[in-house]
Amino acid sequence: MEDQVKCSFCGRTKKDALVLIAGINGHICELCVEQAHDIIHSELEDSKSDDTSVKSYGQLPAGMTPKSIKSFLDDYVIGQDSAKKYLSVAVYNHYKRISQKMINKDDIEIEKSNILFVGRTGTGKTLMAKTIAKLLNVPFTIVDATVFTESGYVGEDVESILSRLLQVCDYDVEAAEKGIVYIDELDKIARKNDNPSITRDVSGEGVQQGMLKLLEGAEVNVPPYGGRKHPEQRMITINTEKILFICGGAFDGVEKIISRRMNTSVIGYKSKDQAMRNNENILEYVNHHDLKQFGLIPELLGRIPVLTYLNPLDLDALVAILTEPKNALIKQYQKLFELEGVELVVTEDAVQFIAEKALDYKLGARGLRSICEAIITDAMYEMPSQEDVDKLVIDRAYAEREFDKSKIKKLGEAA
Repeated sequence: MEDQVKCSFCGRTKKDALVLIAGINGHICELCVEQAHDIIHSELEDSKSDDTSVKSYGQLPAGMTPKSIKSFLDDYVIGQDSAKKYLSVAVYNHYKRISQKMINKDDIEIEKSNILFVGRTGTGKTLMAKTIAKLLNVPFTIVDATVFTESGYVGEDVESILSRLLQVCDYDVEAAEKGIVYIDELDKIARKNDNPSITRDVSGEGVQQGMLKLLEGAEVNVPPYGGRKHPEQRMITINTEKILFICGGAFDGVEKIISRRMNTSVIGYKSKDQAMRNNENILEYVNHHDLKQFGLIPELLGRIPVLTYLNPLDLDALVAILTEPKNALIKQYQKLFELEGVELVVTEDAVQFIAEKALDYKLGARGLRSICEAIITDAMYEMPSQEDVDKLVIDRAYAEREFDKSKIKKLGEAA
């Protein structure tokens, strides 16, 4: 009876097949399983290629203008109008450049203008990049420059920037070539001084040199799964000519370079204009020469023509960050308490106190969360166990009392 068992698809008997899988009313051999798998895979690929959402990469969303992009950023990022304008124009022009390549009516090619944001920590550089990613209809990825080293050394090669972009768009090379990459912490790969290095600077100048061909536009062989862990993989070739690169960095200490150049620290009488320059907004005078002195090589700076700055956050900006954006910090804590059935009310005086302390520690917007955690942690610990509490009011007195008990207070005193 077993000799009569055969594949219901191809008719092979158990003697001819390696494996016969039994079903309710039939059997299937291993060859038919493989063939069925290939057919299903092919059909799914065809349906994916017919999907308009995949085809729409790089098309300008209806009604989008630089003003509408900036308006979207305004909902999430407080202030920084200059940086938001530069970013909005760059993203808009990126779409236009892609569509111009598609139409190709004449021989005029629009070149990309990569951007560099300079701003202190916690002023919103990475937040702007994450926010713009929500709006975009092109592949977008954020990478950290601190992990890169020169090829052949321990660490990631610069080509892995494009590996991340490929992963975002499911290894669709055509889509990846229309993408936008945000490179964070660019200042961390600056060489140690303005002079060319005698010895190898594998995590500084070497990385900058490796980035040159990516930023300029070239055919780059990219390891799809990262170069070090999968040495046997086949490389994917990506043309970076149409990929827009947005870079950001704190460039801690560049203010002194700007001050020296502008002669704001001279001995003797200063003009009124000099006194105005020597204020908190000294970064607005930053130029490419200052960054060259900081440690970026001229070849890299030449490939990032658009340079803009982010203002340091003042008290009013910190108060606004706590309360106004769609995902403001106070709103996040209110949502957490709401999930426990508790209404959280934070008074204006308490918000003012939190902003004042964040300004004292000079950590920017990131410092707000640390201070909020110090003030609210005890309440978040106790509330889930207290069934009879349905409202918590945090005023300035409560905030001061909880802050004084925290470790942050002690760290501030030590500093």
